[in-house]
Amino acid sequence: MSGILEVRDVEVTFEVGPLMRRRSILGVAGVSFDLHAGETFAIVGESGSGKTTLARAINGLQGISAGSIRFGEERIDTLGGRAMKPLRRRMSMMFQDPVGSLSPRMKVGNLIAEPFRIHEIVDKNPSVEVPRLLSLVGLTPEFADRYPHQLSGGQARRVGVARAIALNPALIIADEPTAGLDVSVQGEVLNLLNDLRERLGLAMIIITHNLHVVHHVADRMAVMYLGRFVEVGDTDEVFRAPRHPYTAALLSANPEPDPDKARDRIALPAEVPSLLARPAGCEFHSRCPWVAARCKSEAPEFVQGRTRRVACHTPLEPGARPPELEVTQ
Repeated sequence: MSGILEVRDVEVTFEVGPLMRRRSILGVAGVSFDLHAGETFAIVGESGSGKTTLARAINGLQGISAGSIRFGEERIDTLGGRAMKPLRRRMSMMFQDPVGSLSPRMKVGNLIAEPFRIHEIVDKNPSVEVPRLLSLVGLTPEFADRYPHQLSGGQARRVGVARAIALNPALIIADEPTAGLDVSVQGEVLNLLNDLRERLGLAMIIITHNLHVVHHVADRMAVMYLGRFVEVGDTDEVFRAPRHPYTAALLSANPEPDPDKARDRIALPAEVPSLLARPAGCEFHSRCPWVAARCKSEAPEFVQGRTRRVACHTPLEPGARPPELEVTQ
């Protein structure tokens, strides 16, 4: 597989607080990863961990304060305004709210054809392309005459997918693609994305906190905490043997049909540290069941393995359990 996206040491800074007492916070703090053609890369973490901010930075919708983002041969972070327009034909984004991301004043057919007008593509006939795209996402041509409020959540998501693939992009960034959908519809959407990836040769970045989504679609995954990646690796390997305590806690909390699995859940303190007051040392130490003295004062470096990167002083061994496992029923 060839590299299609290269993210290196990316930081995103926000200014917060009253005008005369503004403070800077790091929403994304030194993130690096590569994405290959035809690959699906998932970014997971709790709400507020910086996942969507990173996605917007990759798409050029959010400026970065340090690092670099390269898409193909182009440095995205050095472009702006109209200079990004040619790249947007090759990089699509699906936003979180499937209905809210569609203009309520436009019919589905016009929404799907809108990318052709924006990018001034005259060799595509909307009367031909719209039914073709609707068919690709499992909808009939009749949906072209509906308004967004006449769609279910699953149908609106399919329309969003049709818009995303209209210009034959090389990369799709999908922010919470199954949010707000019934479980059965989630499966349909995930199967659709997988099918389109294989048929069209797409690369995808999936932003989610739903670990079932990750296991179903992602080749590799990254776990994000307070704007940083703490573990990156092959999805099956991470699920089988997480090496960072935060990853282990997330996976242990993943809903399971077997009630006996509840005995293995790792309960973390609910309070996530503020970005305005990042903990010293390892930023996860205040919630970590395996915390040691070193963790409170010394920030860990990434430990690079053959297929895994982990930012932890003492990465977990397979099957590791906290010294004092708090059981939740």
